[in-house]
Amino acid sequence: MPGFQHEPPSDPVCSARACGTHAVWALRWNNPRLHTLERRKTWLACADHLTSLSEHLEVRGFLREVESADDLEHRVRTA
Repeated sequence: MPGFQHEPPSDPVCSARACGTHAVWALRWNNPRLHTLERRKTWLACADHLTSLSEHLEVRGFLREVESADDLEHRVRTA
């Protein structure tokens, strides 16, 4: 759907499997074989899973930046 943007969830939760903890970090990534350089996908992480999720993306060369989930939510809401 052209121009469609996702609304950020009202209570963002960690993207780690079986974790329902409130997310405090946003891991912005892309797969350069599939996505344009500008495209970013987002995984959310709680404090406990920031390292494991970051390492998973970093070892594959996918991790682009990490920012606070609050900063990401503010940027999406004001875009």
